[in-house]
Amino acid sequence: MLILAIDTSAVASAALVSDDALEAVVASFSTEDTRSHAEVLAPGIQDLLASAEVFGRDIDAIVTGVGPGPFTGLRSGIATARTLSFVWDKPLHGLMSLDAVALEVAESTAAVSEFLVVTDARRKEVYWARYSLAEGQLPQLEDGPHVGFAVDLPDLPAYGAGAGLYSDVLRADPGFSTEQPDALYLGQFALARLAAGGQLLDSTPLYLRESDAQVPGPRKRAL
Repeated sequence: MLILAIDTSAVASAALVSDDALEAVVASFSTEDTRSHAEVLAPGIQDLLASAEVFGRDIDAIVTGVGPGPFTGLRSGIATARTLSFVWDKPLHGLMSLDAVALEVAESTAAVSEFLVVTDARRKEVYWARYSLAEGQLPQLEDGPHVGFAVDLPDLPAYGAGAGLYSDVLRADPGFSTEQPDALYLGQFALARLAAGGQLLDSTPLYLRESDAQVPGPRKRAL
């Protein structure tokens, strides 16, 4: 099975991942800029496919990170995934973006049985979720996702760029203090969950906040 994974919950990233043991990661790219998703995502995916010599007809499914994340960035990835799904007539699935960091933690350390994934929500807040980890198993979501102040989070090891920003109040792991959700791990998580008979989400975004943009109300009478 060949999956195109896309995530723009923090940075723009995309990856081609396969359940072929000989070529599990076909190709991937990720930016460092958290504010240029719309400009770089489509060209990045085009280059990704070209470098791997993969066409839309070759892809079996598309997986998009559904957040949590800021409105503008998150919409860029989900809209792109929905468009490609429609044009190529391929199944579209969603996956919580924090799961990508959780899988990276699971593959890098066996020293924790319960931990937090924390990303920057701006406005001095963070997005976070709590996971449990058993040997040989995918990380299990226990609580979340939520948005709130870092000081109010549970006292557990914390991974991700949000933990690094607030390392004065969180038990941030120095090796993961800048880590953002990445489509590579998102795609691998999706493959593993599907292989285990699990279900994925739809592409509904997890914003967790109300939009700043509001429909204007009726004009007030001057007199």
